[in-house]
Amino acid sequence: MPQGQPTEVPKDGLTTRQRRNRPLLMLHTGEMKGKSTSAFGMALRGWNQGWDIGVFQFVKSAKWKVGEESAFKALGRLHDETGEGGAVEWHKMGEGWSWSRKQGTESDHAAAALEGWQEIARRLESERHGFYVLDEFTYPLHWGWIDVDEVVNTLVNRPGHQHVVITGRYAPQQLVDAADLVVEMTKVKHPMDAGQKGQRGIEW
Repeated sequence: MPQGQPTEVPKDGLTTRQRRNRPLLMLHTGEMKGKSTSAFGMALRGWNQGWDIGVFQFVKSAKWKVGEESAFKALGRLHDETGEGGAVEWHKMGEGWSWSRKQGTESDHAAAALEGWQEIARRLESERHGFYVLDEFTYPLHWGWIDVDEVVNTLVNRPGHQHVVITGRYAPQQLVDAADLVVEMTKVKHPMDAGQKGQRGIEW
């Protein structure tokens, strides 16, 4: 699609402007790092446009302080104080509706994951946020904790102008088929393969 010119114009009844501004369902999957990093980069652009940002992390530990969390919370405070950018909410494992993989049974984790998805579905229905990051959301789908068809139906039929980006490995085919944008991160080389451990500013 060079210079934004499609090879074939969709027969969807939309004008060029309507098609350009329609909300997107995006998926970052694959084995390589960078899926969440790319999603947070998109969220940063959205914040700059004044969109309300909602981040929902489904796997990362509540004790793991990722750099993006600190940065986005600071941007949220900046918005509250000055009105610049957009509002920010950040929810992760161990806080609110989320869960800790080190405690409870798999059934407990599955129930908590489902509760988390149901909260997101309610927010989509009420058009709470302009941009959603569902970080590592593919895992509870892959594990069978949340019904994939229900998720896809809710996302495809979400009202208003709400962008959603989902990250994680093992994305189910139904989600791949439904998404407007799908990126697969493929590993060519990684320093950890040579025995180098993760480092500040790169991995977190």
